[in-house]
Amino acid sequence: MTLSVRPRVAARAKISALGTFTPSRLLTNADLEKMVETSDEWILSRVGIRERHIVEPGQATSHMAVEAAKRCLAARGMEPSEVQAIIVATVTPDMFFPSTACLVQDRLGAQGAWGFDLSGACSGFVYALQVGCKLVESGAHTKVLVIGSDTMSSIIDYTDRATCVLFGDGAGAVLIEPAGDGELGMIDYHHEIDGSGGCSLFMPGGGSLHPSSRETVEKKMHYVHQDGQAVYKFAVRKMVEAAETLLQRNGITVADLACFVPHQANRRIITASAERLGLRDDQVIINIERFGNTTAATIPLATETAIQEGRLKKGDMMLIASVGAGFTVGAALMRWEI
Repeated sequence: MTLSVRPRVAARAKISALGTFTPSRLLTNADLEKMVETSDEWILSRVGIRERHIVEPGQATSHMAVEAAKRCLAARGMEPSEVQAIIVATVTPDMFFPSTACLVQDRLGAQGAWGFDLSGACSGFVYALQVGCKLVESGAHTKVLVIGSDTMSSIIDYTDRATCVLFGDGAGAVLIEPAGDGELGMIDYHHEIDGSGGCSLFMPGGGSLHPSSRETVEKKMHYVHQDGQAVYKFAVRKMVEAAETLLQRNGITVADLACFVPHQANRRIITASAERLGLRDDQVIINIERFGNTTAATIPLATETAIQEGRLKKGDMMLIASVGAGFTVGAALMRWEI
C-alpha cells in the first residue's frame, strides 16, 4: 500500500489582522471609593488606573472572545468558516469544560476548526501567539485565530482593596497567517516559567486540590490572592531580562524598536521596566488608565492603542513582554506587517 502524505512546508508567520472588544459598562475609581476604603488619587498614583470595563450579568469570557474574533475577521475580510484552528488564552473560562475555544467555534460559525484553551495567566496571549505561529510555520495551517479573553471581575473580591482596583474585563484576537514575500512577521520569542512564585499570585479554590464547597466559599478561596511586592519585583526583573535576551540574540537595539507593548498590570511596573531597558517614553505603549489589567487581553488591547495613536505602522519593529501568575514570563519580537 502506498501512503499519500500531505507535505508540510515551513513558512514564516505574521499577524494579519487584529480585533478587540471591551464591555460598555465602566467601573471607575469613583465607583470603587463607594465600595472599599480607597481613593481615586491613591489608585492613580499606585497603579495608574482610572477606570476598567466590566461585563454585564450573563456575559462571559466566550462572549467577549467571539466579539473580538468577529472584528478581527472582518478587518481581514475573512469568513469564520476559513479559520482552521482557534486558541483561547484565558484563566477565566466560562466553565471547566467544554473549553472556551469550543464555545467560540460554535458561536462564531467556524465549522471545521479545531482548538483548545491555554492557561498562562497574564502571559497567556503571548504563549498562545507562539503556538499559533508555530502551527503556521510548520505548514500545518494557514489561518489560526489566537484570542486572549478574561472576565477578571468574576474572580475578584470587591471587598479587597489590594486587588479589586487592578482588574478589568476584555478580549483581543489576532489572525496568524503565513508571511508574504519580503515580510518578516514573527522573528523570535523567549518564554519561561518559575513555579516557585505560584504562591504569590493564585486562586486556591475550585480545582481538584480544593474542590468547591461551603468551606472554600466562606474562606474566599475562589478569588485572586496576591502578594503585590513579590509580584512587582519579579515582574520588573523578568520583563527586562526577557526583552534583553531577545534584543541581544537578534542583534536588535532599543533604538530599532518602534514600540514596546508590555502587559498592562501596573503603570509602575511598566515605567520601571522601560527605564531599565533605556526606552524613550514615546516607544512605550500604556493604556492601563482606561482598561486596568485585563490579563490575557492587555497586549492586543495595547497594540490597538499603538495603532490608533499612530505609533505602530506596517514595517515597524515591535517587542511585547509579559509576566503573570505561575510565575509565567513571555516576550516576542516581530515586525508589524499590517
